[in-house]
Amino acid sequence: MPTHHPALSRRTLLGAGGALGLGALLTACGGDGDSASSGKDGGAANAGDGKPWSFKDDRGKTASTEQRPENIVAFVSAAAALHDYGIECTGIFGPSKPIDGKPNPQAGDLDLTKLTSLGNEWGQFNIEKYAALEPDVLISNMFPAPALWFVPEESSKKIAALAPTVGIDGARVSLKQPLARYTELAASLGADLETERVRAAKARFQKAERTLRKAAEANRGLKVLAMTGDADQMYVAVPDSYCDLNYFKDLGVEFVEGKKSDEWGFWEFLSWENANKYHADLIMIDNRTTALPPKELAKKPTWAKLPAVKAGQTVAWSMEERYSYAGYAPVLEGLATAVEKSKRLKR
Repeated sequence: MPTHHPALSRRTLLGAGGALGLGALLTACGGDGDSASSGKDGGAANAGDGKPWSFKDDRGKTASTEQRPENIVAFVSAAAALHDYGIECTGIFGPSKPIDGKPNPQAGDLDLTKLTSLGNEWGQFNIEKYAALEPDVLISNMFPAPALWFVPEESSKKIAALAPTVGIDGARVSLKQPLARYTELAASLGADLETERVRAAKARFQKAERTLRKAAEANRGLKVLAMTGDADQMYVAVPDSYCDLNYFKDLGVEFVEGKKSDEWGFWEFLSWENANKYHADLIMIDNRTTALPPKELAKKPTWAKLPAVKAGQTVAWSMEERYSYAGYAPVLEGLATAVEKSKRLKR
């Protein structure tokens, strides 16, 4: 994917991380059904009210339990999104360890000391730990559906047999869709959408949205390239495959359009010798643990010679940011600032 090529053995977790093909590698399971429940539920977060619960996910499958789930296990950024609405998880899976001593961006505002991790890396999902948590539901993202992100294909049936699963799609749609879906999911789990914290987060997001649109309008013609890299290759994103880039385009940001290199269509693969194939005035750099950080990218001669890099016109790309207004407001603000400060450069 864009987000992780599992090991880029399917190329090293895309060393770059990419949703790259993952869709295929991950397999999701879940119950079928037609009913869905979303919308505001008044109780305290995670407090079961004794009433049946169900939620129709983006695979068209309905997860249901006899009462509202209390023991929730989720992919780390999914757990972080729910946390922003006051819904707490019991366990997480996926990258959560600090990066260079700093909090992992995928973990948002989670207190990791209160959560059981089932594994940080691709394929490390610990089924025994998962079963011991007595989960009521498992929640993850999809890049694209129907595979649940970071749920190993070889274990997916065993995992799905332990609790219902919910998948939220983050590929080839606008960011607005997963943002809305997580809001609905959180509400179904007992979140109060009218709290000051939740309302303030959405207001900040909407303000940042206007700021980015204004910045893009004022700097028309600025070319932005989103990328990730590993030891052997640089990966240029195909913007329409990513919900955030897709949405930024709607706000007026002009992206370099990578060409689909494989059946998944998230990246164009370039050898480092060809890293200068596209001209870009501003470069968004994948900030996940699976991607080469700026200090390692700087060791690549062709990277160091790129006009945007020489001009210091780069910005972090939170390509797996949590799908909440609280999570994305700072992302929009950061990109808006970068667009405002960047200048169009000569090749």
